[in-house]
Amino acid sequence: MLKLHKFNSFAREMKLEDEIKQNKKFKSEHQKLAVNIMFTSSWLYRTHGQFLKCFGLSPEQFNVLRILRGQHPNCANNQLISERMIDKSSNSSRIVEKLKQKSLVERKENKNDRRHVDITITQKGLDLLQKIDNAENKSIDDIKNNISVKDAEVLNDLLDQLRG
Repeated sequence: MLKLHKFNSFAREMKLEDEIKQNKKFKSEHQKLAVNIMFTSSWLYRTHGQFLKCFGLSPEQFNVLRILRGQHPNCANNQLISERMIDKSSNSSRIVEKLKQKSLVERKENKNDRRHVDITITQKGLDLLQKIDNAENKSIDDIKNNISVKDAEVLNDLLDQLRG
């Protein structure tokens, strides 16, 4: 059986109904699944956000840095970043500006098309991502401790199916 998360150090499995203090049954297992995915996503976002806060980043800023690291040494533009972001409603231009203020990215006018801006990750940005990669991440450790690799593969396949 898959255990998606633990919420305290007692390493006990908590039912969704207990977590959201719901007394009534869900209409269906599919409705419960949708709520469970949203609840777990929110939990993971908060936990991961707390981890990234130690490095002065938001989850969205971290996502943009990872996209730019994947493009490195090539540059990217705001459209490419927006297409690849996890949260499609994020404002990539605003996020890039905040990362630029922290000297984690550079923005330069595109030589071939002045309407476009080339965005690259700086060495400081690469170094920060390496530091984050090497740090102990409780949200990822919780996943590793609660779900086997085989179960993670199954859950990944199921989530891919859910999105069609």
